Amino acid sequence: MLIETDNEKGQPELLPAALFGLCPNCGQKTLFAEYTKFSDSCRACGLDYTKFNVGDGPAAFLTLIVGGAILALALIVELNFYPPMWVHALLWFPLTIVAVVGSLRVSKAALLILEHRNQAHEGSIDDEAPK
Repeated sequence: MLIETDNEKGQPELLPAALFGLCPNCGQKTLFAEYTKFSDSCRACGLDYTKFNVGDGPAAFLTLIVGGAILALALIVELNFYPPMWVHALLWFPLTIVAVVGSLRVSKAALLILEHRNQAHEGSIDDEAPK
């Protein structure tokens, strides 16, 4: 269940924050140190980005989503134009890589922002639970 949060603190909306790498807490452009590498913390408000665990989720989802879209496009091109196999290789391999890497920054930012807004954290096992 998602926690409804009001945007009282000047927090940016999800899409602009993900597109521009804005801090989910204060809205400053401090989320990324490099193209897809997060900064350790926000230089403006001090929010610690290292406590969020984005992991490989965005890359896995993007590979599946982009892969499905590329497959559909490849089938459409094949059934309409019947190009040689080298044309498919020349078109779809680079396009897949560019699409996944190009959208990786936005998807990683969106996942971190959602983790922050929903106060997500790692689960724990209760060792003292009755057996």
